[in-house]
Amino acid sequence: MAVQKSKVTRSRRGMRRSHDSLPKAAISTDETTGERHRRHHMTPDGFHKGRQIVQGDND
Repeated sequence: MAVQKSKVTRSRRGMRRSHDSLPKAAISTDETTGERHRRHHMTPDGFHKGRQIVQGDND
């Protein structure tokens, strides 16, 4: 098993971990409904790129 030769400082540890965080999800606004949604995903109402692709139960 590998054993470190000397202590890794908080600064070095932080520098190594600086790229481990997940990026924020890109958010878009639908042209037709104006709803906010994740890029390349449909809106909760079933719209994508201004077209309705899934029929919902909107009674």
